Amino acid sequence: MARREFLTGNEAMAEAAIAAGLRVFIGYPITPASDLFEYLAEKLPSYGGVVFQAEDEIAAINALVGATYAGAKAMTATSGPGFSLMAESLGLAAMLEAPIVIVYNMRTGPSTGIATGTGQGDVMQSRWASHGHYGVVVYSPWSVQEAYNLVVKAFDTAWRLRVPTIVLSDAVIAHTRELAVVYEPGEVKVADRKPPREPPGEFKPFKPDPDDLVPPMAFYGEGYAVLAESLVHDERGYYTTDPENYERLVKRLEEKITRNKHHVVSSEARYTEDAETVIVAFGTLARSALALVKDLRKQGKKVGLWRPVSIWPLDEEGLSKAVEHADRVIVAEMNLGQLYREVARILGPTGRKIELVPVLTPELPGPDELLGYFRKAGVEI
Repeated sequence: MARREFLTGNEAMAEAAIAAGLRVFIGYPITPASDLFEYLAEKLPSYGGVVFQAEDEIAAINALVGATYAGAKAMTATSGPGFSLMAESLGLAAMLEAPIVIVYNMRTGPSTGIATGTGQGDVMQSRWASHGHYGVVVYSPWSVQEAYNLVVKAFDTAWRLRVPTIVLSDAVIAHTRELAVVYEPGEVKVADRKPPREPPGEFKPFKPDPDDLVPPMAFYGEGYAVLAESLVHDERGYYTTDPENYERLVKRLEEKITRNKHHVVSSEARYTEDAETVIVAFGTLARSALALVKDLRKQGKKVGLWRPVSIWPLDEEGLSKAVEHADRVIVAEMNLGQLYREVARILGPTGRKIELVPVLTPELPGPDELLGYFRKAGVEI
């Protein structure tokens, strides 16, 4: 049965993973994700799961890939420096179509930055950390409850599409304590792998279904010949340098997300029905932005908020609808303009004025402080 608990974001995300069927957690301690690791170390074994501390983040993510191929729902949690170490094997997971889940709590950077500070500087890294072209899905919560919901959603997406899926949280959410509704395992709906339909002698581990472009998945130990090849491979899993095969594979890794985006994309619009100016913000900064929007509307200003929940891919249709009546869009984010570039790409051809408000601070600003950053950037409302 559903129950209400007063949890931190990290505790809520751990509870969500358990409810979604987590069986293997492998990580390496790093602020502000270590207490998620510790929480699962205490609770997951009682649900039949395994928690293991790897020697580093490189080992952790590679072990996760192996765990999914053995049939286990698997997850790790990290922050910027740890995710940087995972970058190469994020590409491996994408190439092998391994449905791993990564909770990524952003902190101030670059390098080791401020371990206890929050930030939003990893939007591009979450999408493009590894080399080559590949597909991943990234969600960004703005509350403890949504952090819980999106971890459940991440497991559903990862296993539905066989794609690495990231919950891009931050240090504020990780350690904010709020009431959240949580569930027991089996009480939330999470997709599972599509099992092979052919006998072992006819099965091709990377042959996609024509409708959704997602291949059925055979686990090790089920009697199927499963090749986990990191090099470019054909539908059998065999390495090949054939140009047509390469193009077909890389396009499919991206297109399977695009074709199934109705399962993936999500966003929220507030007060945009009559908005002449729309503020775009994500994660915890969107909470301050919403408070600022409410203050401005009390002053008679027609301002709205659009908040992406899926960062990659972005809900382009939702964004376009939110700015239908606006001639001005302001992107506020705690970096020098990473989400801004995507918004400008999408809306630039419409002729709307698109402005950036960079918020460079290791602490989440309140609405009055956020307005100060607007003025500092020369953006008046």
